[in-house]
Amino acid sequence: MKKVVRALLAASLLSSLAACSSSSGSSSSGSTAAASSSAASSDKIIGVILVGDENEGYTAAHIDGIKAAAAELGISDDQILWKYSVGETQDCQDAANDLYDSGARLIISNSYGHQTFMEAAAAEHPDATFVAMTGDTAADSGLDNFKNAFTKVYESRYVSGVVAGLKLQEMIDDGTLTQASMPKAFTEDGDIKIGYVGAYPYAEVVSGYTAFYLGVRSIVSNVHMYVQYTNSWFDITKEGETANSLMAEGCVIISQHADSTGAPSAVEAAFTDNGTVAYSVGYNVSMLSVAPDVALTSASNNWAVYYTYAFDCYLNDEEIATNWAEGYETGAVSITELGDACAEGTAEKVAEVEQGLQDGTIEVFDTSTFTVDGETLTDEDGVDLDFDGEADIFPVHDGAFHESDVADGFRSAPYFNLRIDGIEESGAE
Repeated sequence: MKKVVRALLAASLLSSLAACSSSSGSSSSGSTAAASSSAASSDKIIGVILVGDENEGYTAAHIDGIKAAAAELGISDDQILWKYSVGETQDCQDAANDLYDSGARLIISNSYGHQTFMEAAAAEHPDATFVAMTGDTAADSGLDNFKNAFTKVYESRYVSGVVAGLKLQEMIDDGTLTQASMPKAFTEDGDIKIGYVGAYPYAEVVSGYTAFYLGVRSIVSNVHMYVQYTNSWFDITKEGETANSLMAEGCVIISQHADSTGAPSAVEAAFTDNGTVAYSVGYNVSMLSVAPDVALTSASNNWAVYYTYAFDCYLNDEEIATNWAEGYETGAVSITELGDACAEGTAEKVAEVEQGLQDGTIEVFDTSTFTVDGETLTDEDGVDLDFDGEADIFPVHDGAFHESDVADGFRSAPYFNLRIDGIEESGAE
């Protein structure tokens, strides 16, 4: 088939891979402290713009990563200037300018919606470096001092899907999950219903929920997933309501790409109050504190890997990669601790899958494991990132769709925006 799949987010084909320490932009989190310790005692200032604060899981993970990187590299507290709860508005550019005026020459924001304002600030201040985390326009901006970075979080989402699939298989094996005992949990075709609370219909979310689904299907093949959007990154009430809606449909697994504890808390309440049989897979942080009976694990990022790399480059006056994306190969992604509700043998299977992702024997988007409109992707299938009607990149090769592959010259931000068979979406605005 020769179909062009359009991504929702505009980006450029070519990504600069200039980087400190290595040509790939990699930097091991245990190897840089000695090299940077003397530089860290200088007057170099780092500015951080955050969409939330420590009470919001996504931002909390960034805060933890920044503090871990600073500790490793000997960066003092007064060398980091923080801007919390900055909206995806002109407030971001104002915050960036304020940080610049305060002496910061490396300024990083953590939300996709900050990107436009960070790019404008970069154009205004060519002697400072600006990083828009999760962004996708740096290579196309024409600005040498504007950068993007993202992890290969789709890998940890796949692993969290494996965890969920193992739980489903245990429920099937012990007779808990049958069409006779739980008829609402099955479609008319006999597939098991699972649910996903999504923030927005962006490639980042689509890539993540697809990876999760494929992880589940690597264990239990007959599953059908329902994705409901909240149209917000963080809304505890709406995420809880969406989880309840999915459980009312019969979904027995509820995963999420949303930043609050709303969904796991709803699944826990349904279990403790009504005896509802459903399990939660979270995001960013462990959800065991709010869902001890039903939380299986969470897909997460170890942002310290990137921040250690970027801070080390800055301290040593070396170029930061225009696009950076790493995963299990450097420990940039992981899953959180396994809950007591996990199936027996989960830890062993997780270790096996994680090793496969590290050594390349497992590909998350193995094209033999899914179809799009009933057809398998081939090397002729491209992705249009510029909305010009032409395929700009061809990420399908060697039997897999290669997501966030900066080694192939693609961008770090997700561009897997395919709607594969077996998943339904609703609620997008």
